[in-house]
Amino acid sequence: MEAAKIYGLCLERLTHQVLCAKKRVLGESQSYGPILLESYGTGDLEDIIDLLELYDIEARTLKGLKEKLEDLAYTVSELMREVLFFNYTEEGHIGLYLSLRSSEDGNALCERMNTDAVSVAA
Repeated sequence: MEAAKIYGLCLERLTHQVLCAKKRVLGESQSYGPILLESYGTGDLEDIIDLLELYDIEARTLKGLKEKLEDLAYTVSELMREVLFFNYTEEGHIGLYLSLRSSEDGNALCERMNTDAVSVAA
């Protein structure tokens, strides 16, 4: 992977968070969904750009943010050899999630951003 950019994410911190998340679910016999690793406390476009240092985003729109977050999640997933993706929390904030099942959860951001566009813009 050439010139990987991880913006405002810290691989050391994420590695620790992934290990803690895996320890929490280890031994659970029930099915589990995506695990929230960190939430950015906002769903506001400009706040997310600032918090994650996404200053080279091509379009400062919901669609542009979605594309940038998908690229960032892919890059960090490849570097960490885990399936990570961005999605909304129950509070409407953007969060970074770990999927321990498969990459199918990574499509959730696209679906949620399309349905929640009004609430994020508000």
